[in-house]
Amino acid sequence: MSTINSNLQMEDVVSVDVGGMKLQHQNLLVTLYGLYGQSAASSFPVSVIVEMLGALGIKSQASRSTISRLKSRGVLINERTGNESVYQLSAEIVDGFRKDDQRIFAPSRSTSEESLILAIFSVPESERNRRYELRTELGSMGFGMVAGGVAVGPQIAFEQAKTRLDARGLSEYVEYFRADYIPAADIRDRVAQWWDLQALDQQYTDFLQLYVGRLGSWREKLAAPAGSAEQRSDLEREAFAFYVPMLTRWRHFPYRDPNLPFEYLPEGWKAPQAKKTFLALHELLSPLAEAYATQLLCSRIS
Repeated sequence: MSTINSNLQMEDVVSVDVGGMKLQHQNLLVTLYGLYGQSAASSFPVSVIVEMLGALGIKSQASRSTISRLKSRGVLINERTGNESVYQLSAEIVDGFRKDDQRIFAPSRSTSEESLILAIFSVPESERNRRYELRTELGSMGFGMVAGGVAVGPQIAFEQAKTRLDARGLSEYVEYFRADYIPAADIRDRVAQWWDLQALDQQYTDFLQLYVGRLGSWREKLAAPAGSAEQRSDLEREAFAFYVPMLTRWRHFPYRDPNLPFEYLPEGWKAPQAKKTFLALHELLSPLAEAYATQLLCSRIS
């Protein structure tokens, strides 16, 4: 999930405060394309992008400035359809997130019976930028660092990590091995050195503080009698404005999180509760949010 950042400079990092937390405009755009750009509507008219971002609290001028910056970096690809400009995400970016991504929406947890994957890499000093890129990509796929050229990850992450490194031209520097950690009694201490679990757990805690209380509110709201067509449309827009930022925050977790067996993790690990909260809100709100986005796209695309 780190690829988009490699295509951007610091001046591109524009954010909006949604629910008390900052979200970068470009990350919201990746979510929008990942959710609603996987069909014939993979190109969004600029007016649709502006209106979608407007529903998320981003003003029109800021949206258009973001589009211009991302176009100049090759993140958004501009085409013409009739008299209107339409934009696609570049293929390099859009492969980072799709709405059928099973690691995000239905992640499986590793078991202690599964082997770990070792990625052993060596990059010439003359290509040190590739070394940084390699470490970043492995980290974004849930690998932790054991030593300077040794990364460790769960078996569940292997295929996606290999595919990602192949696509980035990084596989030539890496050899993979399946491994078992022999002194099993010590592995909980070791994983705390290989991954920053404390920071990750705090991020899960922040997610829960922001969203767990809203689950009941949304259940009550959706249990109320159906209103007029206009009220239904307003509800769909409200769901869209809530769901897209929530998913934008969540979709990074299954990649940062090594998804290790529970016996390897600290007591009170917040990931299961956060995942349960996310999936419940996803089930409630994704149909409403999609209805809003589909209506908007159909109204602008002939």
